[in-house]
Parts: sequence; C-alpha cells; structure tokens
Amino acid sequence: MSQRIQFARTGGSEVLELVDVTPAEPGQGEVRVANKAVGLNFIDIYFRTGLYPAPSMPSGLGTEGAGVVDAVGEGVTHIQVGDRVAYAQGPLGAYSELHTLPAAKVVKLPDFVDFETAAASMLKGLTVQYLLRQTYELQGGETILFHAAAGGVGSIACQWAKSLGVKLIGTVSSQEKADLAMANGAWATINYSEENVVDRVRELTNGDMCDVVYDSVGKDTWEMSLDCLKPRGLMVSFGNASGPVDGVNIGILNQKGALYVTRPSLNGYADTRERLEKMCEEFFAMIESGKVKIDIANRYPLAEAGKAQDALQSRKTTGSTILLP
Repeated sequence: MSQRIQFARTGGSEVLELVDVTPAEPGQGEVRVANKAVGLNFIDIYFRTGLYPAPSMPSGLGTEGAGVVDAVGEGVTHIQVGDRVAYAQGPLGAYSELHTLPAAKVVKLPDFVDFETAAASMLKGLTVQYLLRQTYELQGGETILFHAAAGGVGSIACQWAKSLGVKLIGTVSSQEKADLAMANGAWATINYSEENVVDRVRELTNGDMCDVVYDSVGKDTWEMSLDCLKPRGLMVSFGNASGPVDGVNIGILNQKGALYVTRPSLNGYADTRERLEKMCEEFFAMIESGKVKIDIANRYPLAEAGKAQDALQSRKTTGSTILLP
C-alpha cells in the first residue's frame, strides 16, 4: 500500500483527501516512481475545481515530481530501476508516494539537480523554456511583459530573460514581490494593486510598448495585456489563474494593432521524447551554469496539499512550492 491525495468531486481544497491505495504495476512502456518530492502548480487547482475535467473519479492529482524508479514495465530501455528521474507531464497522480506513468514522460536527472529542485522546477522551467525559446524565440534586446513575475514560473522567467539580454517588465501585487522579481533579474516591475499597468508600460518604454506579453492570469488581464503590446506584437496566454478567456471577438486584435495571439501549453511543445529531452537539456544547463536558481519558498507534507493549494490560489506564495511524501 501507499498513500496518495485524491478527490471524488470537484470543489474547494476540502475535497482533497489522503487515502491508502494499492499502487499500479507498470504496464507496457511504463515506469513507477517512488516520489521524493512533488511539485505544486496552478493547473492542479484547475483540475480540482473542474475547470479542466479529470478523466475519471475518484482522481489523483498533480503531474510533476521527482524520485527513484522502483519498477519498470516491458519495452522500457532508457530507464532502469534505481535511476534518479523527474517528470512534468501527466497522467494525474503525482500527489502520491508511488506514481506510475509512461516512461516517455520521464527523464533522468543529472547529478547536479537534487530531487527537491527538480520537483519544484520541471514544469515551471520547461514552461519558461518553451515560452522564451520557442513560442517567441527571444534574441536579446526585446521588451516583454510577464505577469505574476514573483511566482514560480515568473521567478525563472526573470532570470532566464536577463541572461538573454531581454528587458522583462514584471507585474506583482506587493513591494515584497517587486523586490523579489528585481532580485531575480526583472528590468522593471509594476505593482498592479497601486499602478495602472498600461500607463506604466507606456512610461517605461517611452511609448514603444512590448514585443510580447506573457499572461498566465487569463480573464482579468486579457484586454489590459493586449493594450501593452506594440503593433504586431504577440500575446501569449498560457494560464487561467483568474478564469478562462472567453467571448472574445477576434476583431479586437486588428483594432489594437494587428496583434498576434497564441494559447500554448507544455504538452503542445514537449510532444515527442526527442523534443522533451532537448528542452530538459537546455533547462538543466541553465541550472548548472547558475544563470537560473530555483527558489523553493514553501514545503508542505503531502497530507497538507489542500493547505498548500489555498496558499497558492490566494497568491500569497512566491517562488516554488513542493509537497513531501
């Protein structure tokens, strides 16, 4: 037997329960990982609340973790029992002591990346990789706006953007978060609770506005984000923290300057093993070089997953949060 967090109905954090389960044996092309640390992400809340439907009920939760392989299914050749590994993509069920998943989604950890760092950063780091290096391949010299710049994804983005010579303007909700974003390499910050974001972007850029806006907030910031772009700029909507963007008249893109818009996801970029490994290679290299440091600001026991999610949802957290089985 092992323990996992699951939910049998959607709702608030009270629907999460810690239960004993018989761990699944790995089938063809699968491995089972004994988790040493588990990542906490906003997408977990989307599944818990029903914004994203779980495949079945009761459902496990979480897609990110790191640990040691304890069993291998038939046909798996690149992973062996005892390997140190990490993963960032489904199926749901990472909030557990033991998690069985496709071997194609699992990568070996280099010696310089520990379990907690991997669990805190795989999903976030790979997200930043595709955002800054693929969705829009930043060359240096661009000015970008990045919402939630002091969060887990934002903290990595600030550092990575600085290493590329990109001016990142980060939105934050407090002076404490502004200080953190600046320490991580943001070029400037905007406290949206006190400042008008569009006006401040215009002031910071001398009216030129931004080449790209990276928006994980969604509904509440959609139109404001569009207003921060220069003509023919790119709006990258990659999250729904405030709810999904809907009811949009596509003509607004023309009205605001012949803008581009995309709604990417990690699964849309790390869609083959080869692409996943290349993305991981670049991200791990950033960690090894010291250009990106992972801030694990919060650690919770697995049993307190609901408490951890509440802190994340209320935007009280900075950096990354992990659960410890």
